[in-house]
Amino acid sequence: MEIFQIVVLALIQGLTEFLPISSSAHLILPAEVLGWQDQGLAFDVAVHFGSLIAVITYFRKDIWLLIRDGLGGLGSRQFSDEGRLAWLIVLATIPVGLVGLIFKGYIETHLRSASVIAATTIGFGLLLWWADISGKRVQTLDQLNWKKALIIGGAQVLALIPGTSRSGITMTAGLMLGMKREAAARFSFLLSIPVIALSAMLLTYDLLGLETVPWGDILLGTLLSFISAYLCIHFFLQFISRIGMAPFAIYRLILGAALIWMIWG
Repeated sequence: MEIFQIVVLALIQGLTEFLPISSSAHLILPAEVLGWQDQGLAFDVAVHFGSLIAVITYFRKDIWLLIRDGLGGLGSRQFSDEGRLAWLIVLATIPVGLVGLIFKGYIETHLRSASVIAATTIGFGLLLWWADISGKRVQTLDQLNWKKALIIGGAQVLALIPGTSRSGITMTAGLMLGMKREAAARFSFLLSIPVIALSAMLLTYDLLGLETVPWGDILLGTLLSFISAYLCIHFFLQFISRIGMAPFAIYRLILGAALIWMIWG
């Protein structure tokens, strides 16, 4: 790929992985408008890995406490808030892991069309807006229980459909369950760690059959994805309580309309 294409796609992936606006929808537009060829599997692995490093780096202290208290509580069966949260994240990851492994081939074959992405971008954008308006926004992460974690994990399954947005649908579910905006966003970001890790592992497994790997493209894509994803997480958590989800929902409607115009215009 040309340097400009690498920069644009890596920055888009890093930003849209954690904003509730759908990364798959954004990766379609540049390719269609500018006539770019598919970036390839190796580059997909790179930008996913960059996003994974970013979220792990940002939440490194939280992750250490989650691992320490999650494993430490197994012996005494007395869990701190961090230990309990660790196992809620594991529980919420199970649905998408199982469904993703079973239906991966079907989704890639039948649900990656621009029309599907346009519909999900608009539909789940409206749902995000409604959840933000109607949600009570009173509960913190400490009040999250296994039933609500499983509901959010079940909602995450919908993110396997391109255009849904993994962060968007998990935040939507959290808001509908009465969580505060920042709590819903934080749980969504922590929940992304095992999901992105599993996705990167699957992509890496598929990558093993390739004879040549463009290491220069991979390193640049990983670095840019890491930087944009890290900045995205930082500023999103700082401002989400004040700005709400409305700007992202409106943006999704505009993006969905652009996709429809691109398809049928």
